[in-house]
Amino acid sequence: MVFALVVPSGQAVARASGKAGDRHDVVTWGASADRLGEGVAGRGYRLVVHTSVGGDNVRIRLSNAFGDRPVTFDSVYAGLQKSGAALVRGSNKRLTFDGARSVTVPAGQTVYSDLLPGRLAAESNLVVSIHSPDAAGPGTGHGMAMATSYFTQGDHTAEESAANWTGKTGSWFYLDAVTVRTRSSIGAVVTLGDSITDGWQSSTDLNRRWPDYLARRLHTSTATTVGGVANEGISGNKVLTDGAGQSALNRLDRDVLSHSGVRTVFLFEGINDIKAHTGVTAEDMIAGYREIIDRVHAQGLCIVGATVGPFKGWPEWDPAGEAVRQEVNAFIRDSGEFDAVADFDRALRSPYDPERMLPFLDNGDHVHPNDKGMQAMADAVDLASLDCYLA
Repeated sequence: MVFALVVPSGQAVARASGKAGDRHDVVTWGASADRLGEGVAGRGYRLVVHTSVGGDNVRIRLSNAFGDRPVTFDSVYAGLQKSGAALVRGSNKRLTFDGARSVTVPAGQTVYSDLLPGRLAAESNLVVSIHSPDAAGPGTGHGMAMATSYFTQGDHTAEESAANWTGKTGSWFYLDAVTVRTRSSIGAVVTLGDSITDGWQSSTDLNRRWPDYLARRLHTSTATTVGGVANEGISGNKVLTDGAGQSALNRLDRDVLSHSGVRTVFLFEGINDIKAHTGVTAEDMIAGYREIIDRVHAQGLCIVGATVGPFKGWPEWDPAGEAVRQEVNAFIRDSGEFDAVADFDRALRSPYDPERMLPFLDNGDHVHPNDKGMQAMADAVDLASLDCYLA
């Protein structure tokens, strides 16, 4: 892994204009924002995130989307993980915001850092260390990271040692995106989903969510020029109504369409709407999907739809919910309204009882796949379909 404060010789940093050699910013990591506890004044966070596509000139995005007052970050650094909270020697570099070391993010807003020159390799464990002297009120972050990060009191952001970073957390606070600058031909896919996309029941700290497996396939593939992957899953999330995070409809602009370099949106949501026994019909779900499709297409982007997986055996399963799932999946597969389809239902279901997940892929609760199931989902994606808007 390489991460240095030197721009590699001969590499341009101009914005993309479609000409050979032009470059643009592409999201290499993302996590959906939600309200996350209460802000703690004087708290520092050392946040470990796993990148997808490589590039140079790193930027991070800090979010106060759910705050009710401004929050100031007076020291922000980015480095590479050695192990735990310890950083690779010499990798930890200060980030600035409009040239300043401190930035105040208004309530409900996000801010990007300045570019940090130097190259960040694909599939790196980037560590972003932040400190706020005045955080209070509702915090913003991502609750279920399936990864270990660290916290402390006081400003230890510049330190590469783990000595003062003794607190552990399974959440990401205030950080919701990382971008790199790369060739303008390279794009990103954003996966919009619920707990399955979020990685629930995959192995912690091993990056075995299905979007992680997808990112690894993209890294070695010549079938597509999509390379960046932003995981915008929220456990319990629904398409139509708020609850576990804002609904897919209500968070689409912030969590998906605002990211840099996005070429394709990958929609895999619906099981929480269907199994909740709220009277949601297939027609309701299809109307929600159509609104998302229209809004994505309005931005000139491609959208891939994934069929809703089997859930028989989950306590909320019943024949009525199953009927809605089947009708929804028929729309996703056959309507032609998505630019492409990934058949996750087919990838996960048992050939002996298609309403159930194949036991080999089931973590045991009959909704969430295990690591093998996550890999099977990623393997079911036609990588060339992620370029479908260019066809």
